Amino acid sequence: MQGIAVRERSIEIDFIKAISIIRVVLAHTCAGGYAHIIGSFNWTSALFWGCIARGSVPLFLMCSGAVLLMPGKNLPIKKIYIKYIPRLLAALFFWATAYKLFNLAIENSLSPYTFIHAIKEVLLFNHETHLYYMHIIILVYGFLPITRVFVKNASKKELIYFLALWFVLGIAYPTVRVFWPFTLLRGIPVQWLMNMAYTSIGYCVLGYFLKTYPIKKGTGICCLAAGLLIIFFGTYIFSIKTGELYEHFFEGMTVGVCLLATGIFSLSIRSEFSKSLKLRQAITYFSKASFCIYLVHIFFIKLFSLRGITVFLLPSLISIPLIALLNIICCLIVYLILSHVPVLRKWIV
Repeated sequence: MQGIAVRERSIEIDFIKAISIIRVVLAHTCAGGYAHIIGSFNWTSALFWGCIARGSVPLFLMCSGAVLLMPGKNLPIKKIYIKYIPRLLAALFFWATAYKLFNLAIENSLSPYTFIHAIKEVLLFNHETHLYYMHIIILVYGFLPITRVFVKNASKKELIYFLALWFVLGIAYPTVRVFWPFTLLRGIPVQWLMNMAYTSIGYCVLGYFLKTYPIKKGTGICCLAAGLLIIFFGTYIFSIKTGELYEHFFEGMTVGVCLLATGIFSLSIRSEFSKSLKLRQAITYFSKASFCIYLVHIFFIKLFSLRGITVFLLPSLISIPLIALLNIICCLIVYLILSHVPVLRKWIV
């Protein structure tokens, strides 16, 4: 989903991106299911799918790190700012504007005034919620020249030290910060917590590390299982306690999500993929389409809702994956069309 093509393709990275974009659509489809009574079968089913779908954005960041931080990749500062970042900005502003106009149209509130106001909001980066990833990845690209120098010259022990410090300040601390006794902290120690946007850079380094120094399969399985358990039971218990969906454990910069993403990434990197050419081509195509799917799938969620296609049609356990699948098919059709238009293929998908 990074939105920038690279010549050297890895089937493992393509596979991670392919399953991650499916999980992004699944996660956003789950949102309707949380309207059910907390603790009910349908609500718990939505929570189940929502937990399965966590960690997709960290995985995309890890894929970026595994590709872009490799010392052998030629990536001068000029290329980043002349070629890559302009493409990201073009796609961001195009789709941010499209969503603004789409929302005004379905609300029957499109007028010269609302149009001008919408453009102002686009220029001020007040965009559709899911486009936050674009804001983050632009920052990640801006830091690439520095990050690449660091990983190129760092030893394995130094990388482990960096990741340990990153995990404590960017993952563990944000996870426990909302709980007692950490809520009692005041002053500078509160500011030790890493901002979410900058924590994302650490995920890139983690992806590079796991690609360069793969962890054992058993360790990956333990990370995956622990992550799922923390996300599911943490969300379930606190949702029951508060009487509303408790989303803290869903956040990408928390321990459960980090462990889940680490497990999925490490297991995928170590996997032996079928030698079937058609299967590998399908994975690669889906990976290439992931950026477009990410950009447009919210359109279809809103259109489905307008047409009465919601998770309430069937039990959540069935309706959520079915609607997510329908959404992905629609997105692939859009990608098939846009990918054949040279200018659009280069700048917006």
